[in-house]
Parts: sequence; structure tokens; C-alpha cells
Amino acid sequence: MKLNTKLVMIMLTMLVVATLILFVLNQFSQNDLVQEIQESSTVVSKAIQLSVEDLTSEEESTRLSEYLSHAKNKGINEINIINNEGEIINSSDPAQVGKKREIKKLEKGLKASRRGGGGGSSLKPYDLVVPVIVGDEQLGYVQINLLLDNIRDIQHANFVRRLSATVLVFMGGMILIIFLARRYTNPIHRLATGVNNVSAGDLSVTFEVESGDEIGELAENLNEMVKKLKEKELLEKRLYEAEHLSKVGQLAAGIAHEIRNPLNYISLAIDHLKSELLPSCPGKGGELEAIANNIKEEVRKANYMVLNFMNYGRPLKLKLQQVCYADLVDKAIRIMQDRLTERSMQVVREIPADLPAMQIDPELMRNCLCNFISNSMQAMTDGGTITLGAAVDPETGECRLSFRDSGVGIDEQDLEKVFQPYFTTREAGIGLGLAITERIVKEHGGRICVESRKGEGTTFTVILPAGALAVASTEENGRQAKLLPGGPDDAAGN
Repeated sequence: MKLNTKLVMIMLTMLVVATLILFVLNQFSQNDLVQEIQESSTVVSKAIQLSVEDLTSEEESTRLSEYLSHAKNKGINEINIINNEGEIINSSDPAQVGKKREIKKLEKGLKASRRGGGGGSSLKPYDLVVPVIVGDEQLGYVQINLLLDNIRDIQHANFVRRLSATVLVFMGGMILIIFLARRYTNPIHRLATGVNNVSAGDLSVTFEVESGDEIGELAENLNEMVKKLKEKELLEKRLYEAEHLSKVGQLAAGIAHEIRNPLNYISLAIDHLKSELLPSCPGKGGELEAIANNIKEEVRKANYMVLNFMNYGRPLKLKLQQVCYADLVDKAIRIMQDRLTERSMQVVREIPADLPAMQIDPELMRNCLCNFISNSMQAMTDGGTITLGAAVDPETGECRLSFRDSGVGIDEQDLEKVFQPYFTTREAGIGLGLAITERIVKEHGGRICVESRKGEGTTFTVILPAGALAVASTEENGRQAKLLPGGPDDAAGN
């Protein structure tokens, strides 16, 4: 229901209630007034009857005095019987007997009295003068002095009741208005607070739709606005990332041209020097060979960093093949074996023999394995164990590849950042290894989870969809594994 409709209905309800209350009170007042007039008329009629009887009777009577004690409750203050000469021949007040009234000044009917009300009453008395006529002869007059206290009391009580009812309706309306004001202003204040938070950049605000009126519609519109702002922010973020990737791609192309060629020349020159100098210096052959190998390793590292730039800055094109995961692990470890041995690290495999072959890009996936192993090596400065696991989820059919180390672990606040480009905790790192790895896994339709505790090691889990598993026999897996390129130089050429 609309807010303006509610307000109109409330005002109409208050008006109807007030009208009904005043109507009912007026009806009660009218009934009381009519009843009082009837009773007063009956009393007056009885007083006139007694007065006529006394006027037509020659005997003195005290009935007027006796009746007045009862009639005073109905407003009769005094009853006088006057003859045609204006003399009061009988009265409810014995002191009035014998006094004269001017006949010409007696106004027939009900008129305001010229005498005071007496008895301390503040109300104005009235005189009712009725001529007494028997046949064609007028015998005199009956004068009744009235105080209309009861009628005035009824009118006053009616006025007080109507005033009280009006005040009560007005107070009820005020209470209702205050209640509605608080009911509708509180949601507006909450909406205003939420809008201020949104304007400050907090797009996690949700406006509660508490009613179906204009305030509820405003909350729905604000929720829609926040939703569109989130979409706009996400779009801007994607555009920024796309622009950033474009710049990285341009940078990678320049690096590939300016750096990789000299690195390849240095690598070839080292091989040439080894073949030329080692035979001629048998006494220093071991030392020279160690120096040459170290130079080759540093060249390989530099080449690998350039490769990461290139892979991150260019679109990925998967070349899916049916690959045996165990053989793929052999290829990756063969590349990293020298570094593993140098740092006193060993690799434990927990790969079941009946693991189905996978439909993946072997070059890109081997790059992922090398990144995981390299991160584990850097996390274990004093040696340790790297555990490579694989299993198929019997319920979902997904393939889970795990990489667990016993290194220093990752801080809790850094867990959400490990896959962000250029985020690294190492001085010599560039922060692209895990970002590239995540891209490769997502291109295969999978996802990566990470679990870590400071000082207890880290576990990365790659979850590939069931579609990534190929149905193939062991012999076919072996044949596919033979097609994989091998050798340490393949990692650099990826």
C-alpha cells in the first residue's frame, strides 16, 4: 500500500471515529434533554392543576407548599395564585400571600423573571404565567417561577462530554501521528546512512525492503543502484586488468627481444667455453665446471623470469593431449633435480598407479608443476620434503592434485593475495609464478585452493573437472608420455 494512501486512510478513519463519537454523545444528550423536559412538563402541569383547584375552591389549602418540596427537584422555585385584581391569594411561599402584582405587567407565557433567582443560584429564573378561565369567566392567574437548572446541567454535561471526546480523539491522533512519524522516519534514516556509506565507497551495503510503499520501492531502487555500481566497479577493474595485461604484453615482447637473445648467446658461449677450457685445464676442471654450471643456472633463472612475463602478458592457447600425470611429474622433477639436491630436499609421490590419464596441455601444466615445486623450495630454507599427491573424487569425478611442503607457511592476511599479479614476499621475486599458474588451471576449467599455517607448511590443491580425465588404457598412457618433450631446456623454452 502506498504511503499517501495510508495517510489518507488514517485521516479518514480519525474523522469517521470523531464523527461517530460526537453523533453518539449528541444522541444520548438529546435523549436526556427530552426526558428531562418531559418530566419538567409533567411537574409544571401538576402544579398548574393544583393551582386551578385552589383558585376555584373557597377552602384554603396547603397542597402547593407540600408539592413544592417535590417540584423543586425539577426546577420549580415558587407557585403563586393571583386573582383578577393582582392580589396573591395563595402561594407556595406564605410570605407572598396578600402582595400585589400589576396585572398589566404580567406577561403571559414563559418570560425571564425580573426578580432574582434566590437560593444563591447563578442561573436566571423564568416566570410562567397561565390565565385560569372557567367557561367565559377568567378567575385569575397562575404564576410559576422556574429555574431551568436540570436542562442547563444536561447541556453543560453534553458540552463537557463532546469536548472531552474531541480532546481524546485529537490526542489519539497525535499519538498515532508520532508513532507513524517514528515508523517512517527510522527507515529513512537507515536509508540515508546506507547511502552515505555507499557514497564513501562501501558497496557491500544492502538496503532492507521492509514494506511495499514508497520507502520499500526506494530501498529496492537503491539495491539496484548498488548492484549496478558493483557491476561498474567490476567492469572497470576488468578493463584496468586488460589494459595492464596489454602493457605487460608489450613489455614482455620487448624483454623477449632485448634480453632472451643475449641470454641464449651467453648460454651457448658457456657451453663452448666448457668444451674448450675443461680439456686444457685438467687440474682446475672441477672448479671451472662448477663456475660454468652456476652461470648456466643464473641464465636459466633470468630466462625463466622472462618466460613468466611472456606467459602472463599473452593469451593462452591450450594444446590438449592425453597425458599420464606420473610421467609429467617425472619431467618436472628432472628439470628441478639439481636445485633439489643442492638444497637437500626430496620429493615424495603419492600418485596411485591406476590414476586415469588427463586431457591437458602438457607444456603449460608442467610449467605449473615447476612453479609449485619452486615455491616449496623457497619456503624451506633448511631442506625438507615436498609431497606431490593425486586422487580422483569418487562422488564428483574431479581430479585433485596436491602440492604440500613443510616450509615456513603463509601469513593469514596474505592467503587471499598469493594469486594476485606482482604480489610476492621475496626480495628477488616478481610475483607472477602463482598468477600464471592460476590462469593455466582456470583455462583447463579447474580451480586452485590453498591452505597454510604459519610455521607448519602450505598445501596447494589443483582441482580439475571430471572432463579433464581421459578414458585410456595404461598402454595408451605410456605411448602418450613418450610424446612429451624432455630435458632441462624445455622449461626455459615454454
